[in-house]
Amino acid sequence: MSDFLPSNIVIENVLQFKMRGRVAYQGYVSSQIAINLSYSKPYNHPSGKGYQRPINKVRSKDFANYLTQGEDSLYTPILLNAAGNWEFQAYSKDRPLFGRLVSKKKASLMDGQHRLAGIEEYVKKTDTTLNIPFLAFHYLDEDEEIKLFDVINTKAKGIGTSLSRYLNRNNDDISWVSTNLILRPESPFHTKGTLIGKRTKEKHITLQNLYNMVTLLIKKSDLEDLSKEKILGLSLFYFNAIKEILPEEWEDFKSYRLTHIIALNSLAMAGNEIISNNFLHKSQQPNSSKILSMLWNLKQIDWSINGDLQYLKGVSGSRILSQDILNCIR
Repeated sequence: MSDFLPSNIVIENVLQFKMRGRVAYQGYVSSQIAINLSYSKPYNHPSGKGYQRPINKVRSKDFANYLTQGEDSLYTPILLNAAGNWEFQAYSKDRPLFGRLVSKKKASLMDGQHRLAGIEEYVKKTDTTLNIPFLAFHYLDEDEEIKLFDVINTKAKGIGTSLSRYLNRNNDDISWVSTNLILRPESPFHTKGTLIGKRTKEKHITLQNLYNMVTLLIKKSDLEDLSKEKILGLSLFYFNAIKEILPEEWEDFKSYRLTHIIALNSLAMAGNEIISNNFLHKSQQPNSSKILSMLWNLKQIDWSINGDLQYLKGVSGSRILSQDILNCIR
């Protein structure tokens, strides 16, 4: 946790402004300078004023991989606290808010350590230089710095996995299938699914829930090799069949567990085997009559909210129920 710089760093073309009465700067530096321009304060520092978590190497590597997308890999500025150690010099009196910064010491890195670690890995492997945008406060005391870090990481929530799946629906097949399971009127999830992850009494199944469900339906099987349109068709056929066989259980969320996430996942796990074993590869279609006759046996299971299913929880519960389903329909 050292702010030492072997020599001053000069940053050109910087804009000075005020945010809520605090002087701040916006600009950019080369990736080589960015890597050495700041330091992190670990949460367990003896001073008691640290707050940064250890770097997650997986997250940093993921960001480095993201940068390989070239022009499509945009990223947000890193956030710094210069702690009064940077001096702003305007280029002229006519433009007093545009000039250069002279960095006499490293700035404290408040947000962006995984981005910087990923950038460092990327430039070392590719021997390239990137322009790294930054926003730096001229001075925040340590308590203000910790408070802002806390706000960024707790109050300022991310977009959520469901909305992320929706935004990536044209780049990821399972996201596309999941999105269409909500958007299409013929889907049994049309009135039950929410695209943005916010549940209501009527829409209690998120897009991320459906993403997981579709993944389980095709996981480690020949079904993974099908086109997204085929996977969507299989999903619609399978879950529409379940809805038609158990209409009351499907519609009554309060009284039955059929459309609870644990049950949907278990049905998908069982469906993986049911459809795979009854898929006509020549026509690329499921043996619908045989599958329907098997699914009819789902009526033998007590899906009520107060039955034995009430004791099943989590992934392990879904696995137990999926095995019960398979035993029931065989």
